[in-house]
Amino acid sequence: MADALQTIMVERLGCRVPIIQTAMGWVAEPALVIASCNAGAFGFLGAAVMTPDECRAKVLAVRRGTDRPFGVNFHSFQPGADAIVELIVENREQVRAVSFGRGPDAGMIARFKDAGIVCIPTVGAVKHAQKMVELGVDMICVQGGEGGGHTGSVPTTVLLPQVLDAVKVPVIASGGFADGRGLVAALAYGAVGIAMGTRFLLTRESPVPDSAKTAYLQATTDAIIVTTRLDGIPQRMIRTRLMDRIEKSGSLAMWLRAFEAGRAMKRQTGASWLDFIRSARGMTAHGAMPLKQAMMAATMPMLIQKAVVDGDIEHGVMATGVVGGRISDVPSCQELVDRIMAEARERLAALGVPALAA
Repeated sequence: MADALQTIMVERLGCRVPIIQTAMGWVAEPALVIASCNAGAFGFLGAAVMTPDECRAKVLAVRRGTDRPFGVNFHSFQPGADAIVELIVENREQVRAVSFGRGPDAGMIARFKDAGIVCIPTVGAVKHAQKMVELGVDMICVQGGEGGGHTGSVPTTVLLPQVLDAVKVPVIASGGFADGRGLVAALAYGAVGIAMGTRFLLTRESPVPDSAKTAYLQATTDAIIVTTRLDGIPQRMIRTRLMDRIEKSGSLAMWLRAFEAGRAMKRQTGASWLDFIRSARGMTAHGAMPLKQAMMAATMPMLIQKAVVDGDIEHGVMATGVVGGRISDVPSCQELVDRIMAEARERLAALGVPALAA
C-alpha cells in the first residue's frame, strides 16, 4: 500500500518528510539547516547573502552537524557566484539540491544536473515556471502571494494548480503553509511537498534574536502588509514604525536608504561599488526590474539583517509570510516536523487515504 507522504520529493532529495525549510537570508544558517535536516525535512542554506569564504565555512559546518543531505541557495548575479557554484559542486556528495530565483542559464543548470544536484528554482508566475522547465530544472517551487519577502499577487490556491497544469516536473508548494492541514491540502492539489520559511524562522534553532521573534509572534494578520516602498516591487513585511515611515517616504528617501545599505554591504563583504553595480545590473539582465529598483533590491539584505541578526527592530525590516499572523509558538524543528506529520496523518486518515505511521 502506497504512503501518500512518501512523495517523489522525499525520494529525490533524500529527506524523510515532504517539507522544505527555505533559504531565508541571515536566518537559514547552519544551526537551522542542521536541525531541520535532522528532524527529517530538507534544509536550504541561505548563501545568497554570503561571500564565497563564508559559504565554504558554513557548508562545512552543516556537514559536520548532520549526515543528512541538504541544499544551498544562491543568486547567479551575487558577487562571487562562480566560486559558490564551484563550492556546491565540490560538495555534491551531500549538497543534494540548489535553489534560486531567475538567474542561472541552461549551461549552469546542466552543470548542476551532471553533478547529480537537483535544481529547484522558486517562481511566482506560470511563465517563469515554464521558462525554468525549458532551461532544464528538475522541480519547481511555487510561491503564492501569501509568501514573505518579494511576492506576487496570485494566491497559492490559484497559482499552484495553474503551474501544475502548465509543467510536467514535480511541483512544491510555498506561501501560506505552517501545519499538517496545509501539507495535505498541497498534496491534494498535486504538489509533492511544501516549503516553509516563516514557520521555520520561528523555531528554537533559528538564529533570529528573541526580541525579533517576539515581534514576529505579536504580529497579527492585519499587521502584515505588502509594500512597494522598499525597492519598488511588492514585498510582504510586518508593519512597524519604521515601515510606516518608509510608506510615507518619497523617491529621494528610497535612494538614500539604498546608498546607506550599500555602504553597509560594502563594509561587510569587501565588495567595491563596481561590484555592487554589477550585482544590480545582473538583476536587470533577466528582466526582473529596472536599474534603480535593482540597486535598492541589492541592498535589501542589509535592512533585513538589522532586524533578524542584530535584533534592531527600530532600524530594520521584517519579512514574513502572511501565515505568520497565526503562528503563536516557537517549537524546536523536531517538534515542529513531528507535529506537522502527525496532523497530516490525522487528516489523511479522516479522508481514508493511506499514510504509514512514523
